[in-house]
Amino acid sequence: MLGATEMIARGTPPRRMTAKILLGQFCRREDGSLVIFGLMLFVLMLTFGGIAVDVMRYEQRRTALQQTIDRSVLAAASLTQDRDPTEVVNDYFVKAGLAPYLREVNVTEGLNYRVVDATAEAELPTFFMGMLGHSELDVPAHSAAEQRINNVEIAMVLDVSGSMGGAKIANLKTAAKEFVDTVKTNDAENRISITLVPYNAQVNLPRKLREKYNATNVHGVANINCLEIPDSAFSSTHLSRTLAMPMFSYADTSNTTSTSNSFSTTNSNMVENSIFCRNNNDNLVRLMSGNTTAIKSAIDGLDAAGNTSIVLGMKWAVALIDPAARPMTTELIADGLADASYAGRPFDWNDEDSMKVIIVMTDGEHVAHDKVNTAYKTGTSPIWKAGDGNYSIQHTANRPSAAGSNTYYVPHLSAWRSTPYTSGGTTQQTWQQVWSEKRVSWIAWQLYARALGTSNSTRTSWYNNTVNAMEDTYMSVSEMNSKLSQTCGLAKEKNVVVYGIAFEAPANGQQVIQDCATSEAYYFNATGLEIQTAFRAIASNISQLRLTQ
Repeated sequence: MLGATEMIARGTPPRRMTAKILLGQFCRREDGSLVIFGLMLFVLMLTFGGIAVDVMRYEQRRTALQQTIDRSVLAAASLTQDRDPTEVVNDYFVKAGLAPYLREVNVTEGLNYRVVDATAEAELPTFFMGMLGHSELDVPAHSAAEQRINNVEIAMVLDVSGSMGGAKIANLKTAAKEFVDTVKTNDAENRISITLVPYNAQVNLPRKLREKYNATNVHGVANINCLEIPDSAFSSTHLSRTLAMPMFSYADTSNTTSTSNSFSTTNSNMVENSIFCRNNNDNLVRLMSGNTTAIKSAIDGLDAAGNTSIVLGMKWAVALIDPAARPMTTELIADGLADASYAGRPFDWNDEDSMKVIIVMTDGEHVAHDKVNTAYKTGTSPIWKAGDGNYSIQHTANRPSAAGSNTYYVPHLSAWRSTPYTSGGTTQQTWQQVWSEKRVSWIAWQLYARALGTSNSTRTSWYNNTVNAMEDTYMSVSEMNSKLSQTCGLAKEKNVVVYGIAFEAPANGQQVIQDCATSEAYYFNATGLEIQTAFRAIASNISQLRLTQ
């Protein structure tokens, strides 16, 4: 190899000579291999750094998608929002600028639950991972949210009026019992309470429940505890326990009697089957029970008789699930009228973990009925009953001249006397005692019209005036329709879910029930065994109750 001097002598340029020298030295030195290794490491570091950038971009996009999808399904699944759940999810993605990546939204919902399941996916172009054969990355996101209401208060408002007799009430019992079985089957924690409110012209309460209210004119008939709810009470959902409410009299105000100008006992006795609040335990309100056997037994015992007052059944149902009734629940649990596990109920109207449901059914329409007026409900009457069963009455005014100074009229003798008729002894009667044996019409004719009237026209006048004084229409049909609409409206304002079942009902009955229901979807028009289908549809939305969020 030429030395530097020789290279110069031969005319080699200095720069070229220096490069050759340095190259030769480099080739002779062993530490050049470390430089190559360093270069390789540098390239690898750049590659992995680029991959890290791609991974960071992927994670940023995935996080944005996941957070958006999580928030959207939670909002959409909420039972307190009434927008379409799919639209709610879409809105979240639009506002986040991620709308192109939303792939699918599935919604499953029922009366007490809503499940929202959503999937999103984005394609992310890579910067460096393309060198490894991955020009883009799929960024998936999936989320599901579910809300189910755990605590449910159900009130079943069932028509037991006279027109429900025979096959109708048999079909109702079958359907209602199946409903109870369905909603309670998966209620292992006893979260579902059922209140049974049978109604005809009136609603009959258990005595201990009636005693929780300020009942006036208490007549003392053991199994009759119907109350006449004043007009003012229909302006709110609750029933005040201090509000004076007259008891409905145990009296026959519906049947007529013979009105010939002679004494007659034909059609004189009170007819128990016509009483609008009947003297038995068949149709009593049953409070907050989770005992399936007991509820179904009460349904089995329902008995059809009387007129139809849908408004009273609905009013009592709303009042008994009103949170204002909660203090009373504690007392009723102590009295054995409500399950101890339901302490603290009824829940607040806005309790997010509870639901209140009313099922109201009828086969008819509103029919007005009469009530005994306050002056004739209780207290001592001017009527006397003798030991042989005959009556007499004292009139201190308006006596005809034929009475002279005598003040007691004896209808079976058609005579006036100075003392009550006393064969076998005699006892002055309370109005309760009078009505428990005789019709209002018989008393008005035999003891008033025949005593004070002196001609056919005056007797008729006395009869009509007396009947009008003794009894009056509780509510007209138009008032009943109006108050039912008011009561249903108040319930729906409190987010009570109202199902309506018109069971072979006439047009007017169908209309008021449809108007009462939460919406068209909650209304059923059933015939025959279709009533089972209606109850099944309702039960399917209330089963498997729990809260999962």
